[in-house]
Amino acid sequence: MRTLLLIILLGMLVAVGYFAYSAISVSGEPMPTEGYVALALGAGFTVVVGIGLMMLLFLSSRRGYDEPPHFK
Repeated sequence: MRTLLLIILLGMLVAVGYFAYSAISVSGEPMPTEGYVALALGAGFTVVVGIGLMMLLFLSSRRGYDEPPHFK
């Protein structure tokens, strides 16, 4: 079972490597400045949302909101 998982994961790694190489080696015009600005804003917004969600997760865990209800 472990060998099958290892083979699947290595296959996925090879596929991602091939995709990355094929995306980098494409010829054409470079991305305009607006594209880089949009990429940076999108990545920054994604990081901010991820940090906010993780903060909410830790906050709810520490306050006990994730615990099962206790009926009296």
